[in-house]
Formats: sequence, structure tokens, C-alpha cells
Amino acid sequence: MKPGPSKPLFRVRRSRVHGRGVFAARRILKGARIIEYLGERISHREANRRYARKPVDDNHTFLFVVDRGVVIDAGVAGNEARYINHGCDPNCESIFRNRRVFIRAIRDIRPGEELNYDYGIGRDRDDPPNVDEIWACHCGAESCRGTMLWPARRPQPRKPRRAARSPAKRAPSRRASSKRASSRGSPAKRSRRTPGSGVARRTARRG
Repeated sequence: MKPGPSKPLFRVRRSRVHGRGVFAARRILKGARIIEYLGERISHREANRRYARKPVDDNHTFLFVVDRGVVIDAGVAGNEARYINHGCDPNCESIFRNRRVFIRAIRDIRPGEELNYDYGIGRDRDDPPNVDEIWACHCGAESCRGTMLWPARRPQPRKPRRAARSPAKRAPSRRASSKRASSRGSPAKRSRRTPGSGVARRTARRG
């Protein structure tokens, strides 16, 4: 007797977070590779051309940046992965293998639980003043940072340094000098994704 078809791993249905979401149909174990993020693979230039007329306050997008050369547009030939919502306390993550994107469980997921991962959408210098409203997060987690953007808080512009009154008068101490050097050499904060990759806005998300 042939075994019957196995129960699907997940289902797509309406979500309380946003639009449609993806929900576990059965238990998913930590480390399981759940689904590949599929869609048409295009260049950044083509992605920008397609969505050049997209209003700045529209956060609907199915674009996923693979690297500096490739963007996946799940609006064309995409699959269920495009409906996975953002979460600030996620149960999944996006991983990259040979320029392909997969969604993987980072903990055990119960049947009926909604799948989510941290979009970590990067901020831009020309963001509008209400960018955090546009990309507001409604995941409902206790640790919700209120935005899908990263870093969570909008960086404040640096104040211009005052010119030294008399450079010859006072030389910097060794401690101050080494402090400046270490801050220059320290890496800037990044999202948890591979640099240059992840959910994108125009080269952003939802459905």
C-alpha cells in the first residue's frame, strides 16, 4: 500500500499582522529549510525601472536583494515565500546559498503559528520624515521595535566639530588618541543579513 500524501508544511491565509501570511500546518523543527524565495531574477537597474513610479509612502514590495548584481522580484513568478511577514522576534531567518535565498526556522515552530523573519530594511539618507510610519511594524511581539527598518532609531546628523583654538597649545592624550582610532576601525552596525542583501524597498514589501 502506497503511503498517502504528506501534510503540507505551511498554509497561506489572512494575517493579523498584515495582509496574507504564512502559517505552519504542522510542527517545524529548528534548522528546517522551509521554502526558497522565488521570483524573477533581475538587475538593480531593472528593479528601479519597474518601480520608479511607486509612491514614496507605499511599502508594498516583493523585492529581495540577493547581492549587488541580483534582485529577486517575487511579483513575477513568485511563490508563497513572498507572503511571510516581518517579525521583530522572528521564528525564521533568510539564508543565502549559491545566490539563492531560503527561509529557515531558527527555533521549533508550533502548528498554526505564523512564520516571520526580520526584514532589517536599511535606512537611506533621503528617507522622508515619516519613514518610520511608512515602515511601521505591527508584529505584536514584546520586543517589537515599532519599525521594519534597521537600525531601529533614525541616526541623528553629526554635529560639526569645533575648530581647535590653538593646536600647538594642547596635544591630545594617548588615551583620547587611541579611542578615536578604535572608533574609526570598529565596524558599523548592520542588519543581520549579508551586507547588501535582504528585503528591499524599491531595489520594500508587502501583500
